Amino acid sequence: MGIVNVTPDSFSDGGKFLDAGAAVAHALALVAQGAEILDIGGESTRPGATPVAEAEELRRVLPVIAELAARTPVALSIDTQKPAVARAALAAGASIVNDVGASRGDRDMWQAVADFQAGYVAMHAPRAPALPPPACADVRRAVGEFFSERLIALLHDSGIAAEQVVLDPGIGFGKTLADNLQLLASLQSFTKWRRPLLLGVSRKSFIEKLAGAPVPERLPASLACAALAVQAGVNIIRAHDVAATVQAVRMTEAILRNSNANLD
Repeated sequence: MGIVNVTPDSFSDGGKFLDAGAAVAHALALVAQGAEILDIGGESTRPGATPVAEAEELRRVLPVIAELAARTPVALSIDTQKPAVARAALAAGASIVNDVGASRGDRDMWQAVADFQAGYVAMHAPRAPALPPPACADVRRAVGEFFSERLIALLHDSGIAAEQVVLDPGIGFGKTLADNLQLLASLQSFTKWRRPLLLGVSRKSFIEKLAGAPVPERLPASLACAALAVQAGVNIIRAHDVAATVQAVRMTEAILRNSNANLD
C-alpha cells in the first residue's frame, strides 16, 4: 500500500504532494514501483496536527481519486475519519476506507462502507490519534479485545461482510515505544481472526525513539519491521518507500517459501 499524502503537514512528506497534479504523478510512480493499493489522505494524523475541515479535505482528495480511478487499475483507499469524505471518495472511485478513527465505533462511517460494499480497515487507537499515549498495562490484550469488539459490531450490527474487513494494530497511534515493540513482537497472534492484517510503520517516530534516526534515515528500520511482519502473517504493508519495501517483502516471501519447502 503506497502512501499518498495530499497534505501540507504530514510528518514525513507534508507539502510535497498538496497539488493534485503532483499527488497523481507521485501515486502513479508508486504504482510503477509495485504498489498494489494507493492510500490517499487529505488530513494528517500526526500528533499535534491541526484538524482539517470536511470541505477542505474533500477539495484535496477528490480530484486525486477521480484522476487515479481513470488512470490506474490498482485499488484506491481513502484515509479519513470523516464519513462524508469516505462516502464522496467511494463515489469518486475509491474502494477501501482506511479509518484511523475506527475506535470511535462510527455508525455513519460503517453505513457508508456497507452501502458501497467497500473494504474497511479498522485501526486500533486507544483515543483520538493526536493525543499523547495513555498508560496501557497490556497493549496486545487491548488490541485483541478491540479487534473482537469491532468485528462483532461490524459483522453483526452494520451489515458489513467479513470479507470486507482488514485489521490494523495501529502502530504509533496513542502508543508508547514499549507498546509498539510489544505489538510488533505479537503480530502473529492477531492472525487468529482470519482477517487480513495491515501494518503501517513506515518512517514513524518510534524508530527515532529507539535508534535516534531522523525521518530521512528511517528506511532500514521500516524495512526490518516489514520483513518481520510478512513472516508473522501480515498481508498489507503501508509504506512511503514502495520500491525498497516491495524488494524486502518479495525477498522475505521467497525465503519463507524455501523454508516451507525444506520442512516438507
